[in-house]
Amino acid sequence: MIELRYLNKYFLKYKTKIIIGIFITIIARVFALVVPNLIGDSITILENYIIASSLEIKIVKEKLLNNILIIVGSAIIAGVFTFIMRQMLINVSRFIEFDIKNEIYKKYQSLSFDFYKNNRTGDLMNRISEDVSKVRMYIGPAIMYAINTSTLFVIVITYMFSVAPKLTMYTLIPLPILSFIIYKISVLIHLKSKIVQEFLSKLTTYTQESFSGVKIIKTYTVEKNINNQLEKLAESSKEKNMSLVKIQAWFFPLMILLIGISNILVVFVGGRQYMNNEIELGVLAEFIIYVNMLTWPVATVGWITSIVQQAEASQKRINEFLKTNSSIANLSKSNKKIEGKIDFKNVSFTYPETKIIASNNISFEIKKGKSIAIMGDVGSGKTTLLELICRVYDPSKGEILFDNININKIDIKKLRKSIGYVPQSTFLFSNTIKRNIQFGNYNASINEVKNAAKNACLIKDINTFKNKYETLLGERGVNLSGGQKQRIAIARALIKKPKILILDDSLSAVDTETEEKILSNINKISKGITLIIATHRISSAKKCDKILILEKGKVIEFGSHKELVKNNGYYSKAVLKQST
Repeated sequence: MIELRYLNKYFLKYKTKIIIGIFITIIARVFALVVPNLIGDSITILENYIIASSLEIKIVKEKLLNNILIIVGSAIIAGVFTFIMRQMLINVSRFIEFDIKNEIYKKYQSLSFDFYKNNRTGDLMNRISEDVSKVRMYIGPAIMYAINTSTLFVIVITYMFSVAPKLTMYTLIPLPILSFIIYKISVLIHLKSKIVQEFLSKLTTYTQESFSGVKIIKTYTVEKNINNQLEKLAESSKEKNMSLVKIQAWFFPLMILLIGISNILVVFVGGRQYMNNEIELGVLAEFIIYVNMLTWPVATVGWITSIVQQAEASQKRINEFLKTNSSIANLSKSNKKIEGKIDFKNVSFTYPETKIIASNNISFEIKKGKSIAIMGDVGSGKTTLLELICRVYDPSKGEILFDNININKIDIKKLRKSIGYVPQSTFLFSNTIKRNIQFGNYNASINEVKNAAKNACLIKDINTFKNKYETLLGERGVNLSGGQKQRIAIARALIKKPKILILDDSLSAVDTETEEKILSNINKISKGITLIIATHRISSAKKCDKILILEKGKVIEFGSHKELVKNNGYYSKAVLKQST
């Protein structure tokens, strides 16, 4: 249970409720144990009356009626306390489940981009849902029944020893055997539970990717292949689950067998003691009730063990992520505002997974309020350079300065709040157009939303929809064209009113005329804003103050449109090609 120790902080948080729950559990068990004792006493009273005739019928009736009333009262009180116990301990498990999910989600948000490149969405979803559910079963039902069982065992066995030590010893003979079997089976359950949970993540990931890529699947008419692959995964998942279930299936038959043996021992040994006048008939009946009262607790030992083993496997998977540290450390809480000046000084960056050099000794300067276009062939390092500015990655060598301050000394949240970034691959949420634009500024008014849409040349498109700004978008904006998606993303960045606006090839899906209008609008509203555009189009680049040309991560040209046209290099050739 090493991995489950992580939950101790939550037990401390809710210690008052847990302690009250444990106390009430003990009280509930004490009242429940009154019943067998009174039944045994009632049988002894009847035995004395029938055999010895030592009591009058009136006294017998009174004693039996008192016993019946106490039995009913004890059962009701035990039931009430059991209900309160469940309200305390099961509710605590729900509170802790809530806290764990929030902690995991908060951790997911704090991790860097490379974490998401190395882990699949389906696996992340499975750990915050299925794995947490397994852990909750340990926190709630498993602990509750463990306390319940422990209390019952201590009280019942102590009482049994005080009444008939010899009979108790024979009754408990099967329990050590049961404990050994549970231990052996639990080890197997732990191993197989881990395999089942890991494979469930694969199945969830495959299903999630199939839903997300349904358009491609249908376009390439590979539905049958995808279904066949899913059937194979589902079949493998079934086999692994069946392997686990087959082991778990041994628990209850073994419990019933061993409890049955205990009953036989009680009847055999207790019967002989009764015939030898060593115990009363009521004690024998009482012991049979106690043995059967222990049936469910003994059975729950296996169930609890199974839950604990599965929770251990799930918590281990959760802890793997919770112990992961972000590769981008936020070392500063500075309140200094970003003005917009950016300096690259001998910056190099190598992707740690592939060892590909994406930026190689890059140096340039962007002054506050100026614009720069970044051009180059596919794979030249344009997007990587923009991601370095947003601090998605930290440079391997060199330094990046914002307003003459090293990027590592700037609060990462303040840095990113100052940047309006429109990535190459536009992502839209399954929400309204208005909410997708407001994502850039949650408190923006509808007038601000409309103004941002206007500057992104989106008004005409929105007006064609029946519900206008309240039009609900499908997943990832599936019901929009590529150009509409890009313009919503641009509107989202503009409503943020950033100090630095970055467009990563964000106008590739719009026509030249619309591109001209959007850039014209941005120039009107971008006074004092540093504008960075990664593009393949000369029409976008020539309007910028400076143009940076990259080739295999290196700067091969840097200057204004007029300067680079005269160089007879990459840029001038691109101008000639796009003008013909």
